[in-house]
Amino acid sequence: MTRFLKNLVLLPIALVLIALAVANRHDVRLSLDPFSSAEPAVSLQAPMFWFLFAAVAFGVFVGGVASWAAQGKWRKEARVKRREADRWHQEADKLKSQQQPKKAGTALAAPASRSAA
Repeated sequence: MTRFLKNLVLLPIALVLIALAVANRHDVRLSLDPFSSAEPAVSLQAPMFWFLFAAVAFGVFVGGVASWAAQGKWRKEARVKRREADRWHQEADKLKSQQQPKKAGTALAAPASRSAA
């Protein structure tokens, strides 16, 4: 079901991106120099869809980093709980190994007969 929903969302996005790539094949100049618009010191010239795809990829990357950073407290809590659980398991194993098996003579003896009369 998850795969179906994922494909239901990603397929239209892929179709829109392909349509944008086909419609924007002409070269554009991306100027990284805010002071000189006529002759920029740093500029890139590539098809428009490369810049669109780069912007989408950058957004996915930034969203992933933000999501990972936001989940940091939950990962820390999971590490603390895992260490605590390991400590409790070690203590339980230690207590089990310290227990001595009871001697056979100390148990109650079975009744001589099982008749109710």
